[in-house]
Amino acid sequence: MRRSKSESIGDIIKRYLRSEGLETPLNQRKLINSWSDVMGQAINKYTKEIYISNQTLYVKLSSPVLRQELMMQRQSLVKRLNEAVNAQVITDIVFK
Repeated sequence: MRRSKSESIGDIIKRYLRSEGLETPLNQRKLINSWSDVMGQAINKYTKEIYISNQTLYVKLSSPVLRQELMMQRQSLVKRLNEAVNAQVITDIVFK
């Protein structure tokens, strides 16, 4: 007997994570982990601390020159990082 209303296991897991309030923290962790892939190793070596609070990504950098350069690219970086995790996780980036 075959059921006509079958769901993929991925859809079931997503629905469960959403109902338990775990989808957002999981996406935040994915975004933080994807920082080095999106930005590359050259920028990643100057990254000292990275965290998300209230849909804002906070990045502490050891290079003031790099900080200034990335400030000018903030909106495109937000878009690239969100695309890396296929979700709207952050709306802004603050470089410290």
